[in-house]
Amino acid sequence: MRKLLFAHALLPEGWRRDVLVTLDGTGRIAGVAPDSDGGERHDAIAIPGLPNLHSHAFQRGMAGLAEQAGPAEDSFWTWREVMYRFLAHLTPDDVEAIATLAYAEMLEGGFTRVGEFHYLHHDPEGRPYANPAEMAERIAAAARATGIQLTLLPCFYAHGEAGGAPPLPGQRRFLNERDGFARLLEGSRRAIAGLEGATFGAAPHSLRAATFEEIHDITAMLRAGEPLHIHAAEQVKEVEACRAILGQPPIAALLDSVGLDARWCLIHSTHGTPRELADLARAGAVVGLCPVTESNLGDGIFAALPYRDAADDSSIGRFGVGTDSNILIGAADELRTMEYAQRLAHRTRNALAPRGASTARTLWEGALAGGTQALAAGPAGITPGAWADLLLLDPAHPALAARDGDRWLDALVFASRTSPIRDVLVRGRRVVEAGRHPLRAAAEARVAAVLARILAA
Repeated sequence: MRKLLFAHALLPEGWRRDVLVTLDGTGRIAGVAPDSDGGERHDAIAIPGLPNLHSHAFQRGMAGLAEQAGPAEDSFWTWREVMYRFLAHLTPDDVEAIATLAYAEMLEGGFTRVGEFHYLHHDPEGRPYANPAEMAERIAAAARATGIQLTLLPCFYAHGEAGGAPPLPGQRRFLNERDGFARLLEGSRRAIAGLEGATFGAAPHSLRAATFEEIHDITAMLRAGEPLHIHAAEQVKEVEACRAILGQPPIAALLDSVGLDARWCLIHSTHGTPRELADLARAGAVVGLCPVTESNLGDGIFAALPYRDAADDSSIGRFGVGTDSNILIGAADELRTMEYAQRLAHRTRNALAPRGASTARTLWEGALAGGTQALAAGPAGITPGAWADLLLLDPAHPALAARDGDRWLDALVFASRTSPIRDVLVRGRRVVEAGRHPLRAAAEARVAAVLARILAA
């Protein structure tokens, strides 16, 4: 067993000094002992790495390509057309290259596990590859190369609008019927079989893309406890279409017709009503927020305060954060954007923290708990049974000067121009050293070559 001694560590019960963390042979934490001595000494501040519960890795390659105003009003729907044009050129090699860079950046930015909401399945003409799980294998290869923990969530996509309307041409690389998706699921499960620490689930894309009957069928294809993710109430247009076609907004429709519980993660939920959010909180599901992407797309602001108030313990409800379109990757960026949106919306400060509490710690621990639940990766935190997925903050970093305890986290999230994250451990193995992933330079070069080809086409 390895023994790691940290000068300071954030445990579930709070900050402790001289924390001895014992690891078993798999990279899980076997024991935690504050006020100890011995072991490998690290003059560092150890905190749990965060789960990134929602990623479309290939979209990292198109970051910044949709920032030119179009001839009409721009929205998510015009951004989507740019995305369709971009993905039409991607090969499996391209996807692996872009995912490798994205995952390296996630590790540098404080994420130690990624939930890959994976819907780019087929060739540019919409034909399955000879290996239906070809693209899933490329995602698994990127995770293996970078060392990030992976929760693979193959996405079911069959329609273009609520009620089973035909899909659009730009969606052809996503599409499956039920039997084809069952084969894809099994191939994807095999793709991660040798990936230590990986978990598996599935993602009916949305009520635009899957009917209730199909969602029930997909749920039945999974094993007990495997998570389910779905986009819901991201756009006003989506909500209006669900009301017109299904007679209810999407979250209410899912609650009534699918029976949401703790296995479910609803991505965005931006336009959920107070009643829907209260029911969602009582169901024990997780809301997957992607504040940087939601801001970039102009989606709207999630009603975090009503959601918090709906929780039984009057704390912020079950939520996690994800990088979604990967336009900018960093755990602190997501949490800071989440809090600042609430400050702007409600003209207040420290909007999401209980009175007297640190905002950054409230958000960090909330995203850790909710993200771990949503990716079936528990337990969470620096505690026995959890994976040793740790961020080591540099106590000499200028942003952390003369601070301690929760103020370290407050500085990390709100006051660091450069990141104080010095090293990152995944399953106890160092995957980032001195703030940089060893594959970053090579990954950047590969992606630059991909983009040069695509943008010249």
